[in-house]
Order: sequence, then structure tokens, then C-alpha cells
Amino acid sequence: MLEPQANRVMTLAEWEEYWKKDDIEFHEDHVNKMLENNIDKVLNGRKGVRFFFPLCGKAVDMKWLADRGHSVVGVEICEKAVRQFFEENNMTYSEEAAGGVPGAKVFKNAEKSISLYQCDLYNFSSAVEGQFGAIWDRGSLVAINPKDREKYAALMGSLMAKDCRYLVDTLQYNPEKYEGPPFFVPDEQLHTLFDAFSLLSSGKSCNIELLQSTDIMSDMWRDFGMDYLNERVFLITPKSS
Repeated sequence: MLEPQANRVMTLAEWEEYWKKDDIEFHEDHVNKMLENNIDKVLNGRKGVRFFFPLCGKAVDMKWLADRGHSVVGVEICEKAVRQFFEENNMTYSEEAAGGVPGAKVFKNAEKSISLYQCDLYNFSSAVEGQFGAIWDRGSLVAINPKDREKYAALMGSLMAKDCRYLVDTLQYNPEKYEGPPFFVPDEQLHTLFDAFSLLSSGKSCNIELLQSTDIMSDMWRDFGMDYLNERVFLITPKSS
């Protein structure tokens, strides 16, 4: 089932073009329901958790978490998206060169403890911001090029603290009907990926738990040629925790 999309590639310039044209159907102007429904399992009784948002866009989820006392670090290639996040949420922000990430910028709101890095995700590392107690991956794993998934899983693994709780959203559909993005990520590959990352990141191994599965088929997706679409959210945790 992976073969139809195996060689599909989206360049960073193409993603930036989507933002330039405001062709961003993937952006949600409300807090994601999967996050809301499962936030207690992510927090696990903790307060002041550091959240990482890969390919964050201008997700309103970041402010929602910051308003609840958590801190947020995000990475996004498009500067327009980062600026819009702060401006649309009426938040002041500073802008500076990002130490440790050549050519990157970091935009910060100190009051809410939000730092957004404008750079290629794969240029980011734990050397820049350390490890995180939580990761919210709403539209990132399904957006990266399929050929990069092992590299991506290794990066996420390296960013996970020992008590990290990683919430990841995947999509299941027939990839012969739609070329993506968002891309099809089967459950089996999710398990394989994070077994693979355990070999690349200090021998960590993970529990992977399905929390929720929802039929999200709509007329928009039918127009794209799909015949079914399920959104599935998983909680990934290091077994040592």
C-alpha cells in the first residue's frame, strides 16, 4: 500500500508557495479536537510541560497550550506562517538569528514562552532546545516526504525526554486514489518507524497506543478522489517511562 506514494516529493519551496497563496486548507482555525480529547493523557498529571510542534504552521493549538501554562517550541519553514501566528493572536514577538541553526531565525513571545524557529526541520536538533516532555504532531508526519520517514522518526526520538508523551495524528485512506499530501501512514509503518528510531537513539523503545480513530470523510475529500478517510491518533511513549 505504500508503493503509490513512495516516490512522491514535495519541496520546501512548494510548501512556501502554498502559504504565499493562502492555499492552506490544512490549517485549522480552532483547537484540534484530537488534542482536546486526549490532552489529559498527554499531560499525565504534569504541569508546565515543554511541547514541541514539528511543522507548526500557525496552529492555534500552540497558544491554547501556552495559555494553560505550558511552553512551546515549534519549527516551520515559512516565515509568513510564523509571523501570522503571532499577529493573528495579538501577541508581541522578537526576532533574532537562531543559534545553532545556520541561516535560521527564531521568533519569540517571552510572556507565553513560545519560540518558533523558521528553518528546515531537519536542521533542528536537541542541541538547539534540548529535549521535550511532549510532542504534538498533528500534520507533520503526514506532510513529510514518505522517503524521509526513517530520518524523521530518528529526529523525533532524539527530541523525546525520558517522560515524553508524543501524540501523533495519522491518516488512512487508499493511496491509489490520492497522491498526497497529506500522505497515507499505515499503523504497521508507525510501529516499524519507531522500532527503527529506537536503534538510532540510545536504544530507546516505545509503547504505541491507539487512542482514537474517526471517520472524517467529507465532500472535499471525495472531490479529491478518495473513497474513505480515517484520522487516527496514537500516543507514543518511551518504555522506560
